[in-house]
Amino acid sequence: MIDCQQEGTGMSAGTKRRLIYFFITLVFLCFVISPAAAPDSEQSINRRHFLWSVEGRKATVYILGSIHLLKKESYPLPAAIENIFSCCNKIAFETDLDGMKKPEMQNMMMTLGMYPAGRTLSKNISKNTYTLLREKLHASGITIERFEQFKPWFVAINLAGLELERMGFDPALGVDRYFFDRARQERKNMLYLETNEFQINLFARFSPQKQETLLKQTLEELTIIETLFKEMIDAWRTGDHDLFNSIMSKSFNEYPSIYNKLFIRRNRNWIPELIKLMNQQGDALVIVGAGHLVGKDSVIDLLKKKGYKVDQL
Repeated sequence: MIDCQQEGTGMSAGTKRRLIYFFITLVFLCFVISPAAAPDSEQSINRRHFLWSVEGRKATVYILGSIHLLKKESYPLPAAIENIFSCCNKIAFETDLDGMKKPEMQNMMMTLGMYPAGRTLSKNISKNTYTLLREKLHASGITIERFEQFKPWFVAINLAGLELERMGFDPALGVDRYFFDRARQERKNMLYLETNEFQINLFARFSPQKQETLLKQTLEELTIIETLFKEMIDAWRTGDHDLFNSIMSKSFNEYPSIYNKLFIRRNRNWIPELIKLMNQQGDALVIVGAGHLVGKDSVIDLLKKKGYKVDQL
């Protein structure tokens, strides 16, 4: 989605805004879409959700797996999820979504996403990766020269954004964004597990080798993304965490170091914060990417290992 106004770093405000949405999406790395939500029937009312409850010493913490890309027709969300939100005055998110829109955060992302003068993408990734990128861009009618000044992690964000826009899905309509806006409107106590700076640096501080690996993974995923989407959303809608984990495992099977940094390390960092919420008065709803709630060393798995009783709702 690079749209330079002139030579150098000029970029339209609209393009910067889209980049912020794409960045937030890539942080979660759960490119999930949803068909129109079915009306509540007896079957849908009784089904499980990607929603768990954990009983603490003083409060119950509910943990909701977020779907980060939806269409307008995907709403309303299931009543069970809406009811939990209404009952909790404390709502925790991965980060301050509005904070990502601040000029200083946009400038930070652009600065960290660009090579200094004299360095280019073609000189910093392998010939094979560069060729794959050029072929993908050519198929979309884009010249690779528009990406020459950007680092691999930043290019990966743009590639994901291009594909998601093509498919008609918008991170601005994700579950986390929906509840973020409502929490602010209803003046709920909003908490954040990570800072904006931390999330930006998740990618910007990758080594050059890992950045190229991330770009290669993104290029590979783009070829099968539509096929995976239906499976992932079906798993999310039915609360099938085993199926969701199976899909995630296939996606990251060849990239364990990236999975460890983007998921496992962050899951471990969040556990003390969740325990803190359970030891305070007042129930809380925690909303994080669905990928953080499945598999070994997920948030759910780590809580169980610490002896907490975790129930899926």
